[in-house]
Amino acid sequence: MRDLQSLPKGHLHLHLELGMRPTTLADLAAKYEMEVPVIRGYGNFTAFSATCEATTKTLREREDWERLADEICADGVADGAVYLELALWAGMYVDIWGSLEAVWNMVLDVFATAAATHGICVRFMAPVDRVFDDAEQAMELARLAVSMRDRGVVSFGLHNDEVGHPPQDFVDSFAYAKQGGLLITPHAGELEHGQFVKDSVDLLGADRIQHGVRSFEVPGLVEQLAEQGVCLDVCPTSNIMLSVFPSLAEHPLPALLAAGVRCSVNADDPLLFGPGLLEEYELCRREFGLTDEQMAFIARCSIEDSGAPDDVKETALAGIEAWLAAGTH
Repeated sequence: MRDLQSLPKGHLHLHLELGMRPTTLADLAAKYEMEVPVIRGYGNFTAFSATCEATTKTLREREDWERLADEICADGVADGAVYLELALWAGMYVDIWGSLEAVWNMVLDVFATAAATHGICVRFMAPVDRVFDDAEQAMELARLAVSMRDRGVVSFGLHNDEVGHPPQDFVDSFAYAKQGGLLITPHAGELEHGQFVKDSVDLLGADRIQHGVRSFEVPGLVEQLAEQGVCLDVCPTSNIMLSVFPSLAEHPLPALLAAGVRCSVNADDPLLFGPGLLEEYELCRREFGLTDEQMAFIARCSIEDSGAPDDVKETALAGIEAWLAAGTH
């Protein structure tokens, strides 16, 4: 079997703050005399969400963000990633920095420096918080995200608890973002029925779906995803930790690939769930028995369906082909 570390890959489903190393969380909590947030098996989204919120409270000063950016970029390179598309809900930090735009400017600056240091391409997803943002706030974010395309915001997402918060609540802001040239990348089909995946495709114009693993619940939807080339940004370990599926044996990733659906593999929240990007790739090979050709297909999807610049895509895709051509060792 070929070495999966050397397979060029993109990371398309990573909540920025939760790419933090556990040691960094402990250091920052001590710095601010906070109790270290408990990291454990969750079983439900509520417990998981509370730990997420506690973690964000450790990021207060620019130097905290600089450390986080440096470590996320270093860890990406160590996993064989050539591209990161990081999701940031800036609303969590407005009280410190004064505005959404100020938060974004700071984060874009520190990550540009870290990316250059480590030789990795970093771009960003601006997600609407489906629980806390209303339609007006979502439109405000869409306008800001489109205005920052040249700074590195390439996709427009939708996150937080799906239950009771359907995609159709935000049709106008997603239409604005799509018209403005952003990829449409909402969470759907994780905590709610697969119908949310179909609605995200039909009503929001989704290019990629974060998760989407419950698409089998809607007759004909898997075939629609395959036909339209919509990529699912799948996170197997996260799905088990949050009880989306009882075990990896029931996880639909192999069936989705067999049906011709484009899929990337991602870590979601390494701080909370454990595995990083490379470990997720290794898990897919080990637990699902995916071939090197299938692993290369997943890597291609993570590059082709990303917001990476054309030159980064070209180099990465050539590297994937070289990885396959090199044979086993």
